[in-house]
Amino acid sequence: MSHFAPFAGERIALVGLGKAGLPAALRLAGWGAEVTGWDDNPASRAAAEAAGLTVADPAAGLFRWDALLLSPGIPHRLPRPHRAALAAAAAGKPILCDVEYLYRAVRAAGSAARFVGITGTNGKSTTTALLHHMLHCGGLATVAGGNLGPAALSLNILGDAGVYALEMSSYMLERIETMRFNIGVMLNLSPDHLDRHGDMRGYQAAKARIFANQGPADLAVLGMDDAWSRALQGAGAGRWLPISGATPQPGGVWAEAGVLRDAAGPILDLAEAPALPGSHNAQNAAAAAACALELGLDRAAIAAGLRSYPGLPHRQETVGAIRGVTFVNDSKGTNADSTARALATYPRLVWIAGGTAKDGGIESLAPHFPHVAEALLIGRDAPMLAATLAAHGVPHRIAGTLEAALPAAAEAAFAGAAPVVLLSPACASWDQFTGYDARGDRFRDLVAALALSLGTRTEGDAA
Repeated sequence: MSHFAPFAGERIALVGLGKAGLPAALRLAGWGAEVTGWDDNPASRAAAEAAGLTVADPAAGLFRWDALLLSPGIPHRLPRPHRAALAAAAAGKPILCDVEYLYRAVRAAGSAARFVGITGTNGKSTTTALLHHMLHCGGLATVAGGNLGPAALSLNILGDAGVYALEMSSYMLERIETMRFNIGVMLNLSPDHLDRHGDMRGYQAAKARIFANQGPADLAVLGMDDAWSRALQGAGAGRWLPISGATPQPGGVWAEAGVLRDAAGPILDLAEAPALPGSHNAQNAAAAAACALELGLDRAAIAAGLRSYPGLPHRQETVGAIRGVTFVNDSKGTNADSTARALATYPRLVWIAGGTAKDGGIESLAPHFPHVAEALLIGRDAPMLAATLAAHGVPHRIAGTLEAALPAAAEAAFAGAAPVVLLSPACASWDQFTGYDARGDRFRDLVAALALSLGTRTEGDAA
């Protein structure tokens, strides 16, 4: 592969030289492209120059490149387009994402490796990781990446039998051009990222591009548990397969009374899959199983993969059990819809929530408030969340920080309020942390410190 140069003669401007952008630029250059990089951060530009990359602002003067590869986090339309995007658009050049270039490179190598794209507002990371785990355990050559990480252009070129399991965000999907998913998965849709997409219809349209280039031989897996997803049925050229975490889907894969099944019968009682609690994870399991069946895995291998799946950090991750109380890290619950799934999983809990609230706050969680024995609120929008809880008669306190909330929540739980302390903030983390993962890591550390101070061991330590 040393002389593999699928992009020889192509001129690519790449904007956003972060942890994915710089390796992408170097990979494309290694594959023959003439790459010019840019980042608005001088330190990132300096690092790129030190790595041997040509650095120049593509918005300065005439846009002379064949395409713009724009980091997913940088807007090209709403709420305000980056000047490089304006320059590319004015020159009539495409604005693409790294997955597009991975796809082109794999096909240029002559490989028939299959691409599975997984999207949805919630559950896409779990479903991507779960499918990858199933395929790996089943003996298939597979890599996972995309929005989940690692970045697409750091993945290897697989042979004909290989499978790419790629988590796709709406930001990435609106920047594909020829990318064709042999299997496209839409899990669910609820309001999110509306600042980038204008409104719910714009968001739905971006997500629906998971099916955009499919042909009759391709499979379109569609979640049937929400109206926005159901409305997409028949929109593409692929074969449609319905999935659900709760209701029978003739011709599809679904969970019924906690048992994952399809038309041929039961696949697994999900009580045997401890890392996949709740009906939302039943839907994730149905999606992964539908993909695995299409890719040739047998039912026994799928069941084995579901049983042994270890789960992802920060997604209903049990981080300890102290004095009979289970501590659950669901820091990835950054919006109300995601947190609703966690609240529905536990009949009684002490809830730690707060941060930077999304549009609508937590009002939509009212049906789950009877599960909450008490709420401890943190972060910038704690007063707003407190007002909603007060209106619904939910006991709550503003703790301010996670360091204050955890011991208060534990004390309430130890006193008999509930057997579970759940961190599922329903808010972004940027006001107090560098990301949801840092918030979840801090929660895990605080639980471990609490166990130590009480002279006990967490369940995780014992294991």
